[in-house]
Amino acid sequence: MLHSMTGFARESAEVQIGALTWEIRAVNHRYLDVQFKLPDEMRAHEQAFRQAVTSNLNRGKVECSLHFRRAFDRQAELQINTGLVELIGKRIKEMSAALPATGAVNPFDVLRWPGVVEQAEIEAEPLFEAALPLLEKALVAICSMRASEGSRIAEMLESRCTDIVSLSESVRARMPEVLEAARTRQRERIEKLNVEADPARLETELALIAQKLDVDEELDRLDSHLVEIRDIVARDEPVGRRLDFLMQELNREANTLASKSNDTETTRASVELKVLIEQMREQIQNVE
Repeated sequence: MLHSMTGFARESAEVQIGALTWEIRAVNHRYLDVQFKLPDEMRAHEQAFRQAVTSNLNRGKVECSLHFRRAFDRQAELQINTGLVELIGKRIKEMSAALPATGAVNPFDVLRWPGVVEQAEIEAEPLFEAALPLLEKALVAICSMRASEGSRIAEMLESRCTDIVSLSESVRARMPEVLEAARTRQRERIEKLNVEADPARLETELALIAQKLDVDEELDRLDSHLVEIRDIVARDEPVGRRLDFLMQELNREANTLASKSNDTETTRASVELKVLIEQMREQIQNVE
């Protein structure tokens, strides 16, 4: 089952000391790159959070943000560091004496000064015990989103594989006609020269032409790659890199088919084949 690398999840919970919210954003990346934005109280627990993420996700650039909004506590909110306020007031008086034109200081500006309003320290362990299961809940949500997007990608890949099989079959069915047309043109060229051709040499030349135009081997490899793609898509594991490699192999066969083409319909089929492969490649860049 395919999983996309992109997704978003947001989960919130109310706890006794406030509100917690996890936001997880995931986008394409060659490897698993997990980044955290945590409140200061939770930085010591980053490794535990990281382990939870790596247990659920295998690839992608993942940004995990934990937001904490502290519950309002009247007693805590009114605890003022009077010593710091007195020091700030003293410095304000000194500045006012040096700069008489300076207006009066707004007391609310003093309250905004770091450390003036003191808050009781938050106990990190209860907060962590609430944050970890909430993270796991958010991970379940983003995995579900990535799986849903992966199913859509799998359907698209199956559709393109079916189209490629149809192109392969049409080229294979047309090859006898293409080879016979090439032989006919070669014979007509010799007849125009009005010379006696050595039958054995002519057959050799015709065989060489047929060999140059023969694409059975390329079509067989193309069909083999499609079987492998379908097999890989059905696996319950990260398969993005494998699929990306197979896209390169498909493109190689399409280029060879185009280089051997001596027929308008075959050329058209090779172009259409490249378009289908590119559509698949673009989607596979997003597969975990």
